[in-house]
Amino acid sequence: MKSNTRSRLARTDWRYVDKDSLDDFDAADWHRLNSQRALYMADEQSRQALRLLTASRDDSTFGYAVNNYRHCLQSATLVMEAGLDEETIVVALLHDIGFIACPDSHGEFAAALLGAYISEANLWMLRHHAAFQNHHVHDCPGIDRDARERWREHEHFQWTAEFVERYDQGAICAAFTTAPIEAFEPMVQRLFARTPRRRK
Repeated sequence: MKSNTRSRLARTDWRYVDKDSLDDFDAADWHRLNSQRALYMADEQSRQALRLLTASRDDSTFGYAVNNYRHCLQSATLVMEAGLDEETIVVALLHDIGFIACPDSHGEFAAALLGAYISEANLWMLRHHAAFQNHHVHDCPGIDRDARERWREHEHFQWTAEFVERYDQGAICAAFTTAPIEAFEPMVQRLFARTPRRRK
């Protein structure tokens, strides 16, 4: 069943490609779509990443004193107060963005979102921070507190251990006053405005 309602174009001077299958697109269609796509991504990528996070602003919690949204704000605020660089502040803000939607691979979720725009150290940290957090978990059945030790000699081991200890595992305090999300929005915009690196 077809609907006659097309989604709104982001800009009034853009044109639709009115074909119902990618098989029907020709070179001119792809040229138009790709030129519009580049501008669209520049405008929307940071906004939509932030929307993923802010959608959880009023979510409940399964037992932590703060929900995941507040945890992410606390983490970013701690990094900012420590005087670390803007990239790391944004990484802290979004490090657990997939924590509820894909808990077992939320580090990879954040790495996929940010990977083309951040340093190798922060990328590695995102991918491995969940295992490093186990080091801070006591008396919990099934948790391997030494899981991080397999990477002990890795060049980014120390940074990941520091991030988790100082800016992640303790960012669950109900009394902590965070910076507002608006303080981080320009930083997120600047990060996504970087020229993305191609991954091997």
